[in-house]
Amino acid sequence: MDAAGPAFLTIGGVRLEYRWIGPGPREAPTIVFLHEGLGSVSTWRDFPMRLAEATGCGALVYSRAGYGRSDPVELPRPVDFMHREAEVLDAVLRAANVRRAVLFGHSDGASIALIHAASHPSALVAGLVLEAPHVFVEDVSVRSIARIGDVYRSTDLRERLARHHQHVDVAFGGWNGVWLDPEFRAWNIEPLLPSIRIPALVIQGDADEYGTWAQVESIQRQSGGSVDVLRIADCGHAPHVQHPDAVIAEAVRFVHELLPAPPPDPA
Repeated sequence: MDAAGPAFLTIGGVRLEYRWIGPGPREAPTIVFLHEGLGSVSTWRDFPMRLAEATGCGALVYSRAGYGRSDPVELPRPVDFMHREAEVLDAVLRAANVRRAVLFGHSDGASIALIHAASHPSALVAGLVLEAPHVFVEDVSVRSIARIGDVYRSTDLRERLARHHQHVDVAFGGWNGVWLDPEFRAWNIEPLLPSIRIPALVIQGDADEYGTWAQVESIQRQSGGSVDVLRIADCGHAPHVQHPDAVIAEAVRFVHELLPAPPPDPA
């Protein structure tokens, strides 16, 4: 099944834009895509389709509230917004009738996937693909996010983001504002990591302007599940954009080891 145009799930009275690609949840496992801080359904472009086709899985891609064509949110966002989004994610999985899933999260989306895995242990989610995850706040993150605020105000960045976000100032202001909130400097989800019992694949560019290798090391050291790592040279914050073939190849390996194909029906 494939939603060709905008489709919506209603979670707690809030409409969330989503797209489903490939087989439905009764036919195959589902890769659930969780976008980064300025992302949406459309910013993923064709990557979910490519990964779904390569793995044989279905793909569920949705825009969190305030992003894409989803309903807006009130600003400022609370400093625990990612914990709240992990609860929304759980509701999305159930509303979409997902039966077996791998969460593919990018940046903030990766952090939300980690929080969900720690706070909702179940057989529903089999593993995590974590691209440029954050588990604590680093100076480099804050500096880069402050700089992009200046870019948003002085260049055509707002216009370019408006192609993907119906409420563009809400999308940008919600992300930029909370990361620059002095109270957010204390945000840290490392205490949750030992509660994660499922495998993870962490993908990190070695030139990420929003986070360092310390994020990966923390997950490796503290996660309660196994952790595989793909380090990509000459790569910034979006490996699936800059090096899609490498990301797809490693994600396919991880998914197929995690969710081996069922044996064929007897003749």
